[in-house]
Amino acid sequence: MTASLHLWLIPALPFAGFLVNALFGRRLQKSVVTGIALLTTAVSFLLVLNIALRHAAFASPHVERAATWIAAGPLHVDFSFYLDQLALVMLLVVTGVGFLIHIYSAGYMAHEEGYWRFFAYLNLFMFFMLVLVLAESYLLMFVGWEGVGLASYLLIGFYFQRDSAANAGRKAFVVNRIGDFGFLVAMFLMLAHFGTLDIQQVMQGITMHPEMQAGLLTGIALLLVLGATGKSAQIPLYVWLPDAMEGPTPVSALIHAATMVTSGVYMIARSHVLFDRAPYALIAVAFIGAVTAFFAATVALVQTDIKRVLAYSTISQLGYMFMGCGVAAYSAGIFHLVTHAFFKALLFLAAGSVIHALGDEQDLRAMGGLRRKIPVTFWTMTAGVFAIVGFFPFAGFFSKDADLYAAFVTPHYGKILWGIGVVTAFLTSFYMFRLWYLTFFGELRKANPETHASHEVHEGPWSMLAPLIILAALSLVGGWMGWPQALGGSDRFERYLEPVFHSESTSYEQVSIAMATNPEAAEFNTQPAAPPPNIPLERMLSGIELLVALAGWFCADVLYRRRRDAVTREAAQTGGIYALLKHKYWVDEVYSAVIVQPLAAFSRIVLWRGVEDGLVDGSGAVAAESAQSAGRLIRSVQSGNIRSYAGWLALGAAAVLAVVLYLERA
Repeated sequence: MTASLHLWLIPALPFAGFLVNALFGRRLQKSVVTGIALLTTAVSFLLVLNIALRHAAFASPHVERAATWIAAGPLHVDFSFYLDQLALVMLLVVTGVGFLIHIYSAGYMAHEEGYWRFFAYLNLFMFFMLVLVLAESYLLMFVGWEGVGLASYLLIGFYFQRDSAANAGRKAFVVNRIGDFGFLVAMFLMLAHFGTLDIQQVMQGITMHPEMQAGLLTGIALLLVLGATGKSAQIPLYVWLPDAMEGPTPVSALIHAATMVTSGVYMIARSHVLFDRAPYALIAVAFIGAVTAFFAATVALVQTDIKRVLAYSTISQLGYMFMGCGVAAYSAGIFHLVTHAFFKALLFLAAGSVIHALGDEQDLRAMGGLRRKIPVTFWTMTAGVFAIVGFFPFAGFFSKDADLYAAFVTPHYGKILWGIGVVTAFLTSFYMFRLWYLTFFGELRKANPETHASHEVHEGPWSMLAPLIILAALSLVGGWMGWPQALGGSDRFERYLEPVFHSESTSYEQVSIAMATNPEAAEFNTQPAAPPPNIPLERMLSGIELLVALAGWFCADVLYRRRRDAVTREAAQTGGIYALLKHKYWVDEVYSAVIVQPLAAFSRIVLWRGVEDGLVDGSGAVAAESAQSAGRLIRSVQSGNIRSYAGWLALGAAAVLAVVLYLERA
């Protein structure tokens, strides 16, 4: 591919929309603000779609260099954009789902103050995410990486008048800085050992030197994993994502489905050559994902805020993506990323439609009986529930099974990962059908009658409903592109990404030389071949996972449809377990006691009282007092009395004479 695709236009258009609405939006009509935000995003999506239709089968990656950014000795970094099959898939997800969320936002946010500000931030979010996806270098990726963190801070804290929203924005910003520190140190190590931050040059340096020390590569990979756990909300840095629900619902959909939380998974997949040669880092990725998936699913079991249930489900589903990447099934991880974008955007937007219908009510205990009052929302959200649970033939069935099958066939620890994943699938089915029953079945409970007193339950405008219908269709058929061979398909999605994840440049001769010179390093640097497909096994595992999903539905049906008072008896029936889950294992409290409060005390006592008040302000006070004392002394000399001046003159002359005589004798 030699012709320019003008890749720079894809992120530049949303940035232009941000600039116009941020600078002039306050003085523009809402329709103009909406048109600018939607048009710039739509054109970006059309540009990506045009590339996909005309160049999707490109044989080699396409690179476009816009300008030189840094040229300092051996370090050379360009504003360069890199397009291959992986980047194209991500661009389609970000721009396509992002555009639908923009359309939905026009109806959902129609009566909010700061309408122009919201769409400016939304366009800024799109710009930074597209830069992250297209970046050819880790440094430019880091610009997008930090940018989505900034945009998330602005959007989560959009209702900044509320302390809870402002605190949630700060929490997201601070927690992500911890992960970003790992990303930065990883870049420093790459620069020191490879002399470049260009992603492909770093990967080529690794493949051309299979004898490279495995400990170095593992260290770099683990630092990148730290960064990924921050952005993709995995243990131990997941704590910001549930609180991000304080932002408007379209923000939750954008963050959870198409942008920020997927960036960590994308970065690991983009760096797959590094992770293939860092097996301990891959094991860490796999177990972080599996444990996070189970942990978040247990917390979601007892949440009563509809958005928080979906927030913990996002953390759990991201765990499946990490698990897929951790067993080197990068295509499976990305496949689940794509389908998750469809059904999670649908679930959040449908939840927003429910909240809109009930006059901003988010408590599941105040819902019920809505399936006839808002039928479009009911049927579309039902598609999202069936997709995330993994019922055939919805999208989640194919992508989740791909991750679990890849884990099962992984030697040594794969069965453990698969077992955790299957238990998590049961929990996912249970809490999602719990949400479904509490929201749409039974009678409208109205736990807060004053909230509903003057509000009639109704569907939102078509600007909200049309994206729901499109996303529901994608949640149904979006997984068919990865229809597995075990069910008569051809794994087209995996085949499409095969040039990205299976294009090894390390020759057998290089591996042989490495084994002769450094057998231990070669052992770590040789990527194991993927096992051949086992169709009967894959069918059996798919059947087990489907039965597990049905079991979760059955349990939820017994508790929340047949027993109408189950929602009021949860705490009494489960006792201490309910308290443990309701308080989210007290992780936030532990972090506060062990990390936050000691740091605050250190800052207050040492930095504020000791350094600022004592050293900085104290030294300034000493200097001021010294100057005042010197001034008082000098003022006493300047008395205006001639006899006093004569005396001082004689005293000075005597002092000078004494010094001269002393020097002559010496």
